Amino acid sequence: MTVQPHTANWVRWAAAALCVATGCSAWVAWQAQKRVQGLEQELVRRQQDTQTRAAEANVLAKQAQELSRESAARTALLETRLAEVALQRTQVEDLIRTLSQSRDENLLADIDASLRVATQQATLTGSAEPLVTALQSADTRLSRANQPRLDNVRRAVAKDLDRVKATRIADLSALSIHLDEATRLLDEVPLLNQPTTVAPPTSGKTLTTMPKAKPGAVNQPTIAASTADASDAEPSWAQGILNWTKSAANTVWQETRTLIRLTRVNQPEGMLVSPEQGFFLRENIKLRLLNARLAILSRQTALATADLQQVSQAIPRYFDTESRKTQLLQSMVKDVVAQCQQTALPRPDDTLAALAAVSGGR
Repeated sequence: MTVQPHTANWVRWAAAALCVATGCSAWVAWQAQKRVQGLEQELVRRQQDTQTRAAEANVLAKQAQELSRESAARTALLETRLAEVALQRTQVEDLIRTLSQSRDENLLADIDASLRVATQQATLTGSAEPLVTALQSADTRLSRANQPRLDNVRRAVAKDLDRVKATRIADLSALSIHLDEATRLLDEVPLLNQPTTVAPPTSGKTLTTMPKAKPGAVNQPTIAASTADASDAEPSWAQGILNWTKSAANTVWQETRTLIRLTRVNQPEGMLVSPEQGFFLRENIKLRLLNARLAILSRQTALATADLQQVSQAIPRYFDTESRKTQLLQSMVKDVVAQCQQTALPRPDDTLAALAAVSGGR
C-alpha cells in the first residue's frame, strides 16, 4: 500500500502536535502538583502559627487576669492609704489650728528648750559659740513675732548675748599642751641639794662668791717682772724665780677659792631630800599636773587650781629657784592657773527668768 506524501507530512505534524500537547499537559500538571504541595505546607505552617499564637494568647490572658487581681488589690490598698492620709490630714489640720492658737506659748517654750540645750553644749565643748548662736536665733524669732509683751524677753536676750560675747574663754587644748610641757620640763629642773657644774649665780642668797681668776690677772706679776728684766741690762735669776713662785701661789689660791660656795638655805627640808625621795617627789608633782590636766578637760576648774597651787608651793621648797628651767616651770604653772579662771561660761539666767515670767503671766 502506497502512502501519499502529503498524508505522511500531516501525520508527522499531528504526531508532533500531540507530543507538544502531551508535554505541556505534563508540565502544567507538574506545576499544579507543586502549587498544591506549597499550599499544603503553607496551611500547615499557618496552622502551627495559629496554635502557637493561641497558646500565647492563653498565657497572656492568664497574666491579664493576674494583673487585674493585683490591680484590684493595689486599688484596695490605695483606698486604705487614702483613708489613712485623710485621717492624718485631719489630725494635722487640728494640730496646726492648735499651734496657731498658742503660737506665743510655743515660741517661748521652744526658745527656752533651745537655750538650755545650747548651755549644755557650751559646757561640754568649752566653747561659747552654741550659746551665742542660740541667743541670736532667739532674738531673730522674737523680732519676727513682734509682740509688745515679749519686749522684756528681747532685752534680756540682748543683755545675755553681750555678756557671753564679752567673756573670754581659755583654750583648753593650749592649757593641756602647757601642762604636758611642764611635766616634761620637771625632769630637767634641779633640786636644791643637786650639785651643779655651772658657776654660782649672784643673788641675795649667796654670802660669798669666789669667781675664777682670769689668766691675765694671774700672769700680771710675770709680765711686770719680764718688763723689769727687760729694762735691766743684766736680768736677775733670783727675781725671776720669786715672780714665778708668786704667780704659782696666786693661781693655786684662785683655784682653791672657786671650790667653796656659801649659800643661805631658806627651806632646810629641800636639802634633806635623798635621790630616791627626789624621784618620788618629781613623780608626785607629775601626778598633780596630770590631775590638773584632767580637771581642766572635765571643766572642774576648782580642782585644777588647787592642784596647780600645791605645785607652785612645792617648786620653791624643793627646787633651785635660781635655775632658768625652774623659773620657766613656775611661769608656766602661774599662766595655767591664771587662765583656768577663764573656762567658766556664763549662763543665760536673765533670759530664762524673763521667759518664765512671761509664760507664768500668760
